[in-house]
Amino acid sequence: MSEQTPDSLIPYDEIVQEALRAVVGRVLGEVQQNGGLPGNHHFYITFKTTAPGVDIPKHLVERFPDEMTIVIQNRFWDLKVGKDGFEVGLSFNQVPARLAIPFAAVTGFVDPAVNFALQFQAHVEEEADEPTEKAENDHPIAQPVEDGSNVVSVDFTRKK
Repeated sequence: MSEQTPDSLIPYDEIVQEALRAVVGRVLGEVQQNGGLPGNHHFYITFKTTAPGVDIPKHLVERFPDEMTIVIQNRFWDLKVGKDGFEVGLSFNQVPARLAIPFAAVTGFVDPAVNFALQFQAHVEEEADEPTEKAENDHPIAQPVEDGSNVVSVDFTRKK
């Protein structure tokens, strides 16, 4: 018998990534429905700035040409969640901005209040990822706890 794992004709990795991104949509949808964040919950959402469907101001794309992290905490407005993505108003250096982000562009979601995190594979054809800077939204930023508890990271690297 061969020890090689056969290539799947079912795209399990894509199905799981889509399901995990739906968690982000459901959580943001509940925040929208309830009119705000409950308790101490707040979110760090990382996304690819040049992914298809991302609509953010040009100066943010210039500053974050690959990926950026936004913080949904104190100062955000007009959160609208749809089937394929969300829109939110945020302030950057006291300048208001409207961002539209498809869920497919999201690469990370963290709620430090409960030490919960999701990480997604980016399907971008690049040679190497460059480090990203924080978006510097206009409010204090608490650092997420990175001890690994409640973190879901999915990596579907095939063995050949």
